[in-house]
Amino acid sequence: MKLKTLMLMTGAAVAITPMAVAQDMADSMTIVSWGGAYQNSQQKAYAEPYMEMHPEVDIVWDESSNEAVAKLRAMNEAGNITWDLVDVVASDAIRLCDEGLAMEIDPDDLLAEAPDGTSAEDDFGDLLVSDCFIPQIVYSTTFGYRTDMVPEGVEPPDDICDVWDLETYPGQRSLEKRPINNMEWALLCDGVAKDEIYDVLETPEGQDRALAKLDEIKDEVVWWSAGADTPQLLADGEIFMGSTYNGRLFSVIEEQDQPVGMMWDAQVFDLDGWIIPAGLPEDRLARVKDFVNFATDTQRLADQAAYISYGPARKSSAPLVGEHAELGIPMGPHMPTAPENSENIFVYNYEFWADYRDDIDAKFQAWLAQ
Repeated sequence: MKLKTLMLMTGAAVAITPMAVAQDMADSMTIVSWGGAYQNSQQKAYAEPYMEMHPEVDIVWDESSNEAVAKLRAMNEAGNITWDLVDVVASDAIRLCDEGLAMEIDPDDLLAEAPDGTSAEDDFGDLLVSDCFIPQIVYSTTFGYRTDMVPEGVEPPDDICDVWDLETYPGQRSLEKRPINNMEWALLCDGVAKDEIYDVLETPEGQDRALAKLDEIKDEVVWWSAGADTPQLLADGEIFMGSTYNGRLFSVIEEQDQPVGMMWDAQVFDLDGWIIPAGLPEDRLARVKDFVNFATDTQRLADQAAYISYGPARKSSAPLVGEHAELGIPMGPHMPTAPENSENIFVYNYEFWADYRDDIDAKFQAWLAQ
């Protein structure tokens, strides 16, 4: 993905007409997402307006996106696909597409044009990283820290390698219970140049090097699986710093007014969006297509940014990003793509993790168990 494209998307509020309702559509949908502040933003920006226009439709949420690949594999094996639309990160979309578990889409057939007539394919541009992926947002994984736990006379942490500095910044850290991001940060802080990270990480020696670096802080780590974990640990003062999604930290800092700061250094840019499970019955597929056309138009993607600090995936949405729907604060400065926040970013390599995820996952989990 090109950084230039990402930088265009700082990006929340106003409205547009959905695709005309077709015949023989299912009257319910099960949508899979991540829970928390992000799912709430989807509920407010997409689901509630859609259900107002279609009062016959019932939307059920399932908060299983973190297990989407494994669960869709199991559903496919059982011949019983119970999900209609699934929110996944880009690397999982690539895996699901490669395995035939996600439906290939034609962006210009399924998705609405931009208001000026620009095709959906051109408007989403380089963010269409898979034939099955419908991008929604650019987000980042970064670190939050307790401002009231910074030692007296010490500057707040502002460098990714401060995570490893237990002497200057004592206290527990939280890291996600998976290799993604942790391995990249570990190699960065072990002296590997940013543009060589994935070349090193594809070798067994490079993987061992990353795990050895993580060993240095392993005894001080609380491992998280759900996006809500680190914000809760920070709010409770149980950790000094921890990784999580930038939108979760925005919620803790701005909406909950907790004594938490954001550390943007080496934030890992990533994409999140929809896949449609392969093999849906025609009536369910028709409903999903209608919803997706509505939920990914220029205005709707801008609307989502009124509830959470993630950049919309369409270039045409960025100028429409305005204020937070409830707090009334400008959302642009809180986007991971804002220039002042993105001076030193790390762009996640989707293809690498689609290829190596299963093997490195197994190695990481074995290391965790030691």
